[in-house]
Amino acid sequence: MKIFNTLSGIKEEFKPIEEGKVSMYVCGPTVYNLIHIGNARPMIIFDTFRRYMTSRGYDVNYVSNFTDVDDKIIKAANEEGVDSKEISERYIKECKKDMQGLNVMEATTHPKATEEIDGMIEMISTLIEKGFAYAAPDGTVYFRTKKFRDYGKLSHKNMDDLDSAFGRELKVAGGDGKEDAQDFVLWKPKKEGEPYWESPWCEGRPGWHIECSVMAKKYLGPTIDIHAGGEDLIFPHHENEIAQSEAANGVPFAHYWMHNGFLNIDNVKMSKSLGNFFTVRDISEKYDLEVLRFFMLSAHYRSPLNFSAELMESAAQGLKRIKTAVENLSFLIGNAEDKDLSPEETQGLKTAEDFVNKFNEVMDDDLNTADAISTVFELVRHANTTANEHSSKKYLSGIKEIIVRLMDILGLEAEAGSELLDEEIEKLIEERNEARKSKNFKMADEIRDQLKEAGIILEDTRAGVKWKRA
Repeated sequence: MKIFNTLSGIKEEFKPIEEGKVSMYVCGPTVYNLIHIGNARPMIIFDTFRRYMTSRGYDVNYVSNFTDVDDKIIKAANEEGVDSKEISERYIKECKKDMQGLNVMEATTHPKATEEIDGMIEMISTLIEKGFAYAAPDGTVYFRTKKFRDYGKLSHKNMDDLDSAFGRELKVAGGDGKEDAQDFVLWKPKKEGEPYWESPWCEGRPGWHIECSVMAKKYLGPTIDIHAGGEDLIFPHHENEIAQSEAANGVPFAHYWMHNGFLNIDNVKMSKSLGNFFTVRDISEKYDLEVLRFFMLSAHYRSPLNFSAELMESAAQGLKRIKTAVENLSFLIGNAEDKDLSPEETQGLKTAEDFVNKFNEVMDDDLNTADAISTVFELVRHANTTANEHSSKKYLSGIKEIIVRLMDILGLEAEAGSELLDEEIEKLIEERNEARKSKNFKMADEIRDQLKEAGIILEDTRAGVKWKRA
């Protein structure tokens, strides 16, 4: 498998530190409100990467944090007149609800920043001892960026470029004891009404960047296989993580860096001020969240992605096409003979397995989910043109199993859900058939209407009564 490594700027062959295992850290959300669809993109993308690597036999240790202490959390708490922990716990719970709706698997570990403070104090102390950090008179602790020779290697900026282009972003408030404009905060003093922890320097709280360095080391080790997140995190967050971690630990931090592209709304950057800001919860009121996942995977993860109502409708139709094909196969399986495969069917299954190989090939090429979905559509077309009422049960089941398996790797359900179980539907259809045989058309119509209200559409065909979910 090849991964585009932001660090090198090229696609590289993936070689794990330990054969058969993958250690992966993905930056999680700051929990001060409901997550927005920009947050959802890396969650979906790297969850899919995890699923695919698992399908190829890797044991994936997947860590994704919750930043539960931050200025935005404190501001939200002050506005509501509650403790900041109440805000963070509330939105961690809501975030997990949305992740479930998006079919994002629980991480192996979901660490919270506030539960790792001791580790942060320890790493900061190590950085001070090694001369990479210093405490200002007011208790603020800064990292000396110019002492770390490789600073800028992820964002591919040299120190002079950073002085001019990024100086404004790097001037973090924190007292008069700052040696250089590029130095960034590791620990900062408390303000009135803020949560704080005791430290050797002052009562205060950690800077944002140190949190991920500490949690990645604790749960994955000093050197990890993959670190991932949105491309907006490349600088300064991930750049600073590298500096802290490698200065403190003396070894490379991550071998591969993966970053997903930005998400725009109707070709404009998402912004609350522009009124084009959507939470995942907003989208769930208009679409099944599986449609949002399908939409996100329909483009390559490194490409910018444009969100619009038209594109979401197109995604909904595409997903429905796949589900309809699987429903047709399920119907045919229920009426098929249990006979041996014909020569044509044997070749048909071989062709289907060729599509599996193609799926793996494009996923191996830097997680190309867009081409993977195109391959699933090719497989669906193959199923639609070769499967019929004369096909054997073995053939129909084989084709269906392959589609379901590939969709599962993408975190998508190939079979539509319903409050009614399939056996309940079949029982009602049988009752309707009996009613029609006895010419009780009133009852037959009532059953049809009952099923329609439950989202089940009946279709009378030569092979029998066929049903599908609306």
